[in-house]
Amino acid sequence: MDRVLMCVPNVSEGRDLGVVEQIAAPLREAPGIRLLECTPDPHHNRTVLCYIGEPERVLAVTQELATRAFALIDMTRHRGAHPRLGAVDVVPFVPVRGMEMAEAVEIARRFGRFVGSLGVPVYYYEEAATRPERRNLADIRKGEYEALPVKLQDPVWQPDEGPAAFNPKAGALVTGARFPLIALNVNLRTTDLSVAERIARAVRHSSGGYRFVRAIALPLEDRGLVQVSMNLTDYRRTPIPRVLETVRCEAARYGVAVAGSEIVGPVPVAALEEVVRYYLQAHDFAVEQIIECALLGADSAHAAAPGDAARGG
Repeated sequence: MDRVLMCVPNVSEGRDLGVVEQIAAPLREAPGIRLLECTPDPHHNRTVLCYIGEPERVLAVTQELATRAFALIDMTRHRGAHPRLGAVDVVPFVPVRGMEMAEAVEIARRFGRFVGSLGVPVYYYEEAATRPERRNLADIRKGEYEALPVKLQDPVWQPDEGPAAFNPKAGALVTGARFPLIALNVNLRTTDLSVAERIARAVRHSSGGYRFVRAIALPLEDRGLVQVSMNLTDYRRTPIPRVLETVRCEAARYGVAVAGSEIVGPVPVAALEEVVRYYLQAHDFAVEQIIECALLGADSAHAAAPGDAARGG
């Protein structure tokens, strides 16, 4: 494919795997679409999907996915640990190859107009944002689904598409275009959520941490752990090792060990370059040294393929 667009929808169902499969089915069946990731999370009650394809095909299959999700998910019954606004919570489009960001923005807005025509309020974020206060997903999501009846009556929060009316079953949807992010979750050996909350405050930009980090604290009750769930929105300027080691040091202050970490979804090879340099102390390492990257070509070595979640988008 000469022109490749990626889409990373986050839908508000992670427990009923039958529903998840019905939502994912169009992605498995659509010609020209490659499903890279389908990750249900029962704690978050959320599924992150990631797929690539030619831009028009990606738009068409994303419209079908959203239509199915709105039919299958009832937000009046939804409970989960992760913040959310609607049945299809956030849908970012990421240009991977042969596309400018402006083209991805146009795809996002065409998708937003489609969803709005279904009677679902839509907000644009990141590069597609229509005003500065809507650029950040966390700001749009503030108050979550439960706050929508009041929020939609506020002129400041009139949707970019669709009716300014509460849709109890579907909630609202956020869509836009962005640079590839890294969804990094770090699990801590404690049940004390306040420890994870303090660490999240220490690393996230909005409370004085790293410029390109968003972070929240979540309980993992059935595992006896807590989690610092993060989005690294520009891995070039805030690399993975820097964030992970900061979390590790902050946890040590409270006598807490890191139980493990996870990267949700596919990642750009370039994002792992700094991981090798840091942990192997191979300071001159470059992704071009990887045999598969040399075979695929330089463009593929830096192709974007993120996950979305600190399930956040």
